Amino acid sequence: MKRRLPLLYLAAALVPPAWPEGCATVDHDPITAHDLAARVPVFARLDAATPIAPAPGAGVRRVFRSLELTSLAKGYALDLPAAEDLCFEWPMETLDRGRVREAMQAALPFPDTKIEILEISLYPVPRGALEFRRDDLGAPASPDSPTPVVWKGGVRYGANQHFAIWARVRITAHIPRVVAAEPIPRGKPISASQIRVEPGNGFPESRDTATSIDQVAGRLALRPLAAGAEIHLGQLERPPDVKRGDAVAVEVLSGSARLAFTGTSESDGRTGDTITVLNPRSNRVFSARVEGKDRALVEIRRLDDPDASRRN
Repeated sequence: MKRRLPLLYLAAALVPPAWPEGCATVDHDPITAHDLAARVPVFARLDAATPIAPAPGAGVRRVFRSLELTSLAKGYALDLPAAEDLCFEWPMETLDRGRVREAMQAALPFPDTKIEILEISLYPVPRGALEFRRDDLGAPASPDSPTPVVWKGGVRYGANQHFAIWARVRITAHIPRVVAAEPIPRGKPISASQIRVEPGNGFPESRDTATSIDQVAGRLALRPLAAGAEIHLGQLERPPDVKRGDAVAVEVLSGSARLAFTGTSESDGRTGDTITVLNPRSNRVFSARVEGKDRALVEIRRLDDPDASRRN
């Protein structure tokens, strides 16, 4: 015959243990002996910085039950015959619109940006540093559109923990834009006389709009650009440091040995790229790494034949 538990026992099993009243707040990670000592004085005998346990996340409580506290004290040779349950929680606060606007402004490189906050996260957030990245800013259908967008951000707190927040904003900035003053052909270096800077107001898009002459002059257009076209950095590329047919100063290193000569590049390349170079004396082709304008390097880490570098 099955035994039936008293109804009182069944009810107790279904009811979770009660939270301790009046949780202490902790705004650092980890919880230390100093934090415990504020509620349980016996822990004041330890070094205040002694780490005890990880701090709780936002909205979560870290509860030390009485048995855990007495066991913890025993581990440090402290006399704690009895203790009440103790809990810690991260301090929470309501988002301040002024701080949010400051964090947003810091993420935008344009002065005199007008940020209108229409809506904001209403739930409490952990006390910490507010962060908004320009890449997480939504964009309207058109840069000239005043349509509000959502900007996702976060609160950085504790041991590099992140708590998500958001705001719906309308943003207008004074943004200079580089435009083509005349048709620009593909693949030829752009001169400063071919472009101009035009002032304007609009949404500070996260895309790579060129805003200064220095960002464009000397670069190559990946496709033809019409006169009056707005120029973006993604439409440009750096000219090669070495072009096919250029004379290249080649340096060969093998341990302490060094050999230098002039070769002819068989391909285009930028700093860090590998190109092929012709040694005009031996008529042999070899690979080298571009080190700068018309300079290349060959490193031989293991040299089985001591005359190999001379035969390149």
